[in-house]
Amino acid sequence: MKKIAVVILNWNGAKLLKEFLPSVVNYSQEATVYVIDNASTDDSLLVLKEEFPSVQLIQNKANYGFAQGYNEGLQCIEEEIYCLVNSDIEVTENWLIPILSLFDKNPNTAIIQPKILDYKNKAYYEYAGAGGGFIDKFGYPFCRGRIFDTIEKDNGQYDDTLPVFWASGACFFIRKEVYRELNGFDADFFAHQEEIDLCWRSFNRNYNTFYCGLSTVYHLGGATLATSNPKKTFLNFRNSLVMLTKNLPSNQLIIIIVGRMILDGIAGIQFLVKGKFNHTFAILKAHFSFYALLIKTLRKREIKIKTNYYKINTIVYTYFVKNCTIFDNKF
Repeated sequence: MKKIAVVILNWNGAKLLKEFLPSVVNYSQEATVYVIDNASTDDSLLVLKEEFPSVQLIQNKANYGFAQGYNEGLQCIEEEIYCLVNSDIEVTENWLIPILSLFDKNPNTAIIQPKILDYKNKAYYEYAGAGGGFIDKFGYPFCRGRIFDTIEKDNGQYDDTLPVFWASGACFFIRKEVYRELNGFDADFFAHQEEIDLCWRSFNRNYNTFYCGLSTVYHLGGATLATSNPKKTFLNFRNSLVMLTKNLPSNQLIIIIVGRMILDGIAGIQFLVKGKFNHTFAILKAHFSFYALLIKTLRKREIKIKTNYYKINTIVYTYFVKNCTIFDNKF
């Protein structure tokens, strides 16, 4: 058995499998390639059988979403390292070698992310992960190479290897033992920010998350759920509150949650001004969904919670008021 499993979660993605799976198969000689299918109703299974016979297929009984979909399928995979790859990722030659080397050299490193560039514009970083992720005090995620909607060009400025707070779920490496120790992704998230929550829980247990700029992949992005879709707004806002509630230190919990809700209200007003009423409604719906999950979420809090989780106090102020749109290591 090989040391690493490259695992793609698929739901009705036959077209994406045809376009992106060839690079994964061709450039992943060090790995066994798996596809976990979330009960697709399109031609995905036929495409896998006829065009990719070397790929191992695991069939889930239903569409469990991103989080539970992986949790279900990964129970059947026993390689030491999981590489969870979106179905719209193009990988590059020798992309796994620097990652495996980093795991070997750093036994306490549990999670790694490669450099993620834009498949549509390969000179630029991609929104979901870019050069490694951080969060601010209020739980807003940002990346080296991407802050809110400002994307940096890849000029080699993030060709380094260093610790980060979170790794992108678009291409997410994690040791099997740590994944199982943490009970995988939180299924209540369904999709969006579940990888940040998992990294935060890993951080609270003193594991390291690294970014490896020596490995590069290209991400199409938005293939499953477009940015303009109110469901994406709902999941992002709801899951941010759930993640903060699960992982914040007790002495910060109430004040940060209240502050985040105020900022969410401001975001809702901005959507109204722009005429995006569905997104304002999605934020309201997200808050009510958060209230419904509150007791369950509080029960998931762990005893050992570290306090130095954030990079800066507020990325909102830094970006929108101070107009700092490019990542600065002094953050």
